[in-house]
Amino acid sequence: MATLQETASQIRRDIVRMVHGAQSGHPGGSLGCTDYFTALYFKIMHHNPSNFQMDGNGEDLFFLSNGHISPVFYSALARSGYFDVAELATFRKLDSRLQGHPTTHEHLPGIRVASGSLGQGLSVAIGAALAKKYNNDNSLVYCLMGDGELDEGQCWEAILSAPHQNADNIIATVDWNGQQIDGSTDKVLYLGNLEEKFKVFGWETIVLEKGNDMDEVVATLEKAKSLTGKGKPIVILMKTAMGAGIDFMEGTHEWHGIAPNDDQLAKALAQLPETLGDY
Repeated sequence: MATLQETASQIRRDIVRMVHGAQSGHPGGSLGCTDYFTALYFKIMHHNPSNFQMDGNGEDLFFLSNGHISPVFYSALARSGYFDVAELATFRKLDSRLQGHPTTHEHLPGIRVASGSLGQGLSVAIGAALAKKYNNDNSLVYCLMGDGELDEGQCWEAILSAPHQNADNIIATVDWNGQQIDGSTDKVLYLGNLEEKFKVFGWETIVLEKGNDMDEVVATLEKAKSLTGKGKPIVILMKTAMGAGIDFMEGTHEWHGIAPNDDQLAKALAQLPETLGDY
């Protein structure tokens, strides 16, 4: 069985190959969040890939709010058994179920909400968390957002709502990479002290300093799970590097939505061991 680090390496290979194959997509944020997705789908989350049901009764649910990082989402789903890994080759192709942003009308297993219109995912996740409480379902709900996405006002309405509704069965994570499509988040729209803001809004707040260190990611998610059911929603502010794992992509917004050319793909793959077999 592959280690989490080996799985993450393969998922990173999938990401750059998918985006290269389509010559379209978002590699930067996908690479930065690979360790989170690997930890979540292969270690932390209680889920049933072999029998996907939209209602998700009795299992943990995940909602991707920043839907443009679909490459990492699709790879994690395929590699954990939701659909055939070979389907990754259809990413962003005509009639593919793997659209640039996840959709539900394609009936792709593992996708419970269409996402990509930024700012909406947390609202959906809170609704799902409340439904679980009403149904006496003790499973958890996870949601991932981007830090640039927090420019959206709806995010803050949702952040205010969760503590009011006692949604203490949700673990939200913010990909705190400091980058968005037009540059650094500080320059585009300064977010201030995110840790203090979430605390003031009533959230149990955890700062993950090393969001690209697998052991740290797993430990932080385990800690977050231990804090559920105690009256507050949980948020992890996860510091990552956009493009993590590939030296020439790392730490810059320039790879937010650009596909590598043939030479760049070869250089990227040379840095990523093939561990589970390419599709």
